[in-house]
Amino acid sequence: MPVPQFVEAGQAWCTDSGAERQKKAKCSSMAVSKNKERSAQHTVAEGRVQADRVTKRLIRRILPGSIAVIDHDDMDELAAEGLMQAGVRAVINAGRTMTGKIPGRGPLLLLEYGIPIVEIDPVWFPSLQHAKELRITDDRIIADEGLVIPCRAFTAQSWLELHQLAKHSLHEQLKAFIANTLTFAQAEQDAILQPLRCDKMKTVIEGRHVLIVVRGNAYKQDLAALESYIRRCRPVLVGVDGGADALLEFGYTPDLIVGDMDSVSDTALHCGAELIVHAYHNGSAPGLDRLRSLGLKAIVLAACGTSEDMALLLAHDHQCKQIVTVGLHTHMYDFLEKGRQGMGSTQLVLMKVGDKLIDAKGFAKLAGVPSSSVPNVQAEAGNRGFDWSALGGRLIGRVGRALRTLANMH
Repeated sequence: MPVPQFVEAGQAWCTDSGAERQKKAKCSSMAVSKNKERSAQHTVAEGRVQADRVTKRLIRRILPGSIAVIDHDDMDELAAEGLMQAGVRAVINAGRTMTGKIPGRGPLLLLEYGIPIVEIDPVWFPSLQHAKELRITDDRIIADEGLVIPCRAFTAQSWLELHQLAKHSLHEQLKAFIANTLTFAQAEQDAILQPLRCDKMKTVIEGRHVLIVVRGNAYKQDLAALESYIRRCRPVLVGVDGGADALLEFGYTPDLIVGDMDSVSDTALHCGAELIVHAYHNGSAPGLDRLRSLGLKAIVLAACGTSEDMALLLAHDHQCKQIVTVGLHTHMYDFLEKGRQGMGSTQLVLMKVGDKLIDAKGFAKLAGVPSSSVPNVQAEAGNRGFDWSALGGRLIGRVGRALRTLANMH
């Protein structure tokens, strides 16, 4: 009796010999090849494509139903929510969706929402920048003119493994982050101690409440939670870059827009707010070029640190009564997600303005509103069975009542 022989995956144990065994092996191998081909041709998503290496810039212009092509390491929740709001069909990432350094939930939000993520090698990004339409299968992307690009799926299992890896490396990362923070805090303390004045600014801040809105995690939910406070106290409304769009989305007109002007929409820039461009200490202000191209005038203000730091100092050093912040970046993962290895200037600024500061981050959670709930994710969400308008109404009502004490501060 012939000895059983183990053959390639997809074949069976066999006891045939000679030509019969070779024939069966060949047939089985062909079947495996065809099965693999059929699997590869399973369509994950297809449609028009729009690409940009800067995710927040792509979010401003991408059309609902498009496939987003980005180059984003460690995708944060803000980027994920922006892509969800934009109604993208799928995400192709030429970066590392998670590096294993930051335990972010951004990719998981997309996957839970039903938006597939595939990764490609960075070398392929230019090939997709000018593509018009493409099809994503299990292991490849088929673009214009028959271009075929290998890809790999980023799955929930991928997220879990890299999330655990990031948690395990927390100690070493925190140690390096603290060292960087202390080094730069020492170097920047003199600049932070000096009052930040903007004599050209027309907006009156002295003696008033100031609400500063930043595009941080769950910033829209927390802004909704302050509806009662805004109505009663009528604070000066300051949007830091894209924070101005959040104010407009909730029906408020910003008094001031400050920052690099890189993530704020043209609509917000034309809303009538006073514009203050964050400049480096050498006087250069890259954001000014964009405003000039739009025919807009702005004040250029040099300040160390981030645009958020500048907004806080501007309010504090112009003798405001109270500062309330939404979306403020305040911890290590906030900064690592932005590509910053420390928070020296921010730590000093928080020390300086702390007596007037109320950080509203997480206020929405106090009323039990899910952190992943995003008001106005309507671009392609209507057919997913969510009643977003009802959610927004409940959020404003429940959380606003829960935080009414804040609104009584005069």
